[in-house]
Amino acid sequence: MKTAICQINPVIGDFEYNCKLIVSAAERAKNEGCELAVFSEMAIIGYPPKDLLDNPSFVEQNLAWIGKAASRVKGIDMVCGYVDRNPRKSGKPLVNSVALIRNGKIAETGGKRLLPSYDVFDETRYFEPARESLIFEMKGKRWGVTICEDIWNVEGISTTPLYGVEPVADLANRKVDIMLNISASPYTVDKGNLRLEILKNMARAYGCPAVYCNQVGGNDELLFDGSSLVVDARGRLICLGRQFESDFVIWDLDGDYEEIVDPWPSVEASVLRGLVMGTRDYTRKCGFTRALVGLSGGIDSSLVACIACEAIGAENVMGVSMPSPYTSRMSREDARKLAANLNMRLEEIPISDLFSAYKDTLKPLFQGCEEDTTEENIQARIRGNLIMALSNKFNALLLTTGNKSEFAMGYCTLYGDLSGGLAVISDIPKTMCYRLARFINSDAEIIPKRIIARPPTAELKPDQTDQDTLPPYDVLDDIIEAAAEKNLGLDAIVARGHDPAVVEDVLRRMAFNEYKRRQAPPGLKITSKAFGYGWRYPIAKGKKVY
Repeated sequence: MKTAICQINPVIGDFEYNCKLIVSAAERAKNEGCELAVFSEMAIIGYPPKDLLDNPSFVEQNLAWIGKAASRVKGIDMVCGYVDRNPRKSGKPLVNSVALIRNGKIAETGGKRLLPSYDVFDETRYFEPARESLIFEMKGKRWGVTICEDIWNVEGISTTPLYGVEPVADLANRKVDIMLNISASPYTVDKGNLRLEILKNMARAYGCPAVYCNQVGGNDELLFDGSSLVVDARGRLICLGRQFESDFVIWDLDGDYEEIVDPWPSVEASVLRGLVMGTRDYTRKCGFTRALVGLSGGIDSSLVACIACEAIGAENVMGVSMPSPYTSRMSREDARKLAANLNMRLEEIPISDLFSAYKDTLKPLFQGCEEDTTEENIQARIRGNLIMALSNKFNALLLTTGNKSEFAMGYCTLYGDLSGGLAVISDIPKTMCYRLARFINSDAEIIPKRIIARPPTAELKPDQTDQDTLPPYDVLDDIIEAAAEKNLGLDAIVARGHDPAVVEDVLRRMAFNEYKRRQAPPGLKITSKAFGYGWRYPIAKGKKVY
């Protein structure tokens, strides 16, 4: 018996497009001799639809289109995620559901029993837990279908709660022969290993194969890596879908498979693929075909330019260099060299005269005041205005170049370098930026070596470096990771070997600069806790809330 695991990239709310993806994949599965085609969680809608679910018309369209998908496929069974109405009078109005489609109709349904409400997940806002998982029979085998979080009720995983319901154990008690999980599980670094271990342990514990079908693609901040897989009853990984690409994987229940060992690429390769996919999908799904990057000659803008060129093609990316009186010749040369290496267009717009005009205009009011960060921010805001004008004129998406270390510390300027439509590397710590740059240069020098070797600087005043006002990035990034991703307090972070004064200063600045992050563009999520939708901290709060 052959099953097709259909790893598709849906567009949220584009029902016609998503239906075409589903029907096309099901027809291919049938033509290749499969008897079952499986699709991801909410495949007909795209995940996560967020408050679109509050719109009754949206829910009605989802129901109509899952029916259309069913009617258009004959000769093969399908398992597909959608949203159904809650049949009970009490509770939330919807159920995160899955349908067995057979003979052109929805034959049986089930739903998601465990609803996550942590980090980026907010499913209890919309859904009532389903009473039962879907169970169906096919060729004498009983399939038990869970949805995403249903398999994550695992002790020892600190990022998820333990629930009082155990959907997988309930299915095992009902004597299923094959466990199927359909998911829309967002990517984070090392999550592939965690998913795989859960599925391996599940297969071994209950003595049956585990099939996992995951969504792929970028939807706003979230990156879905696909990586659909099959683990046999012995807990061996035997089938694996591509990472960050649509894919079509056939598993033959009666086939003989070798175990797949070392299934994952390096962290650098994986993160870069995710950022490229996320940038491509955000650009495409928002209706853009071109992008802009402010090229400073530094590591961050160089990394974003590389990602953008890979995502949408160098011919569709324009770099803009905007030198000020403090921009070094080295930075201008390196920006030009990078653009040439990438074969992307570069335009230079000097801002020295504009900067002088601003200072002259403000001179009567600033009289008697020393120059400080105000003048530094003026330069950043001049650049923000200019490049946003280009974005408007040419309908090109401006890609913001700030990294996670800068976002954490507020080392960025509102309406200046925070301007843009997508913050590509806002969840990438500075130290990881250097790792990614070196990885990009593995085969050839794309990012000029001097950019990687020189001390990082904003070049907003003479002889400036980042470490004038920030701790060394290896120290800073470890503190940020401990605070943001591990939720450690001051004493616990100091116990990791850090200077108490440095830790307190970092935590204070992280807390204070929430107002900047709230006004930043959406950023692509890579770590377990990004400064975005899943980071819900108040702006107005006590001075020592850290």
